Amino acid sequence: MTMPSDTAKSAAAQRATSAARTRGRSKPELPKAVKALHLGSGDPLLLLHGFMMSPHSWEQTATRLASQCEVYAPAFAGHWGGELADGWSVDVPALADRIEDHLDELGWRTCHIAGNSLGGWVGVELARRGRARTLTLVAPAGGWHAPSLTQLRVSLKFLSMIPLIEIGKRLGGFAVNNVVAQRVALLLLSKNASAVARRDAAAAIMAALHCPSMLPLIVSSMRGPAQENLSTVATPVRLLLSEYDRILPNRVYARRYLKELPESADRIVVHGVGHVPMLEAPDRIATLIAEHVYASRNRLRAV
Repeated sequence: MTMPSDTAKSAAAQRATSAARTRGRSKPELPKAVKALHLGSGDPLLLLHGFMMSPHSWEQTATRLASQCEVYAPAFAGHWGGELADGWSVDVPALADRIEDHLDELGWRTCHIAGNSLGGWVGVELARRGRARTLTLVAPAGGWHAPSLTQLRVSLKFLSMIPLIEIGKRLGGFAVNNVVAQRVALLLLSKNASAVARRDAAAAIMAALHCPSMLPLIVSSMRGPAQENLSTVATPVRLLLSEYDRILPNRVYARRYLKELPESADRIVVHGVGHVPMLEAPDRIATLIAEHVYASRNRLRAV
């Protein structure tokens, strides 16, 4: 009986390894839903994601902030990873109600809050309810009057995405991990797509494809009342506007925030980033949030 040589064994092992790598490349693992990120210790910090996004969008920034804060980033109701929403009764106050339930479970009477896009709008609502020690708004939504052409335009923009979402659902994992699909998605979310990790891009697409409250939230934003005047927000505020925001361009959607927020609020343009800047510049966003949190400890204002 002929025994296989070491060379034959080595060649077989190499072929097996190569086959495994090929299988890994052809079928990359899909991102998993996350109910909430909860990590670190220190001052309580709540991170709120944007519309059709998930806690994944905060992951890299949260990791950096965890050295100074106890970070909690939950999924909104009706979003990927979140609890079920109440049918068509989904709006900003309803989302804020659910987040308050989470805060109560954590024993956080108040906390620092940072919110991106829809998360910024919900953050303002929580601040009005007295739950925020500081508030960092990252490319916040809700900067329109109602009814108004601006309100209608943003609703139509999201409605126009429905055909793409339906195609993506039919393509499944291929759409999530496809380089071309990721680049198309990142055109809306970022300025520098190459700076976004592929797993973060995949998670962003996965979240968009699994957002049952997409239509209810669009409808509620069309028929719902506008925010109250932002000058009444008593919480220390830092406003971060993305220079290349293609979802909510600053020249249209930041006007109310720039005009109405108290004079004491920091107003900062973050250069070279898109609507979800945590994806491409987690270090900078973490630093800007941490500065605002730290300043509140010393009763100083970061400038």
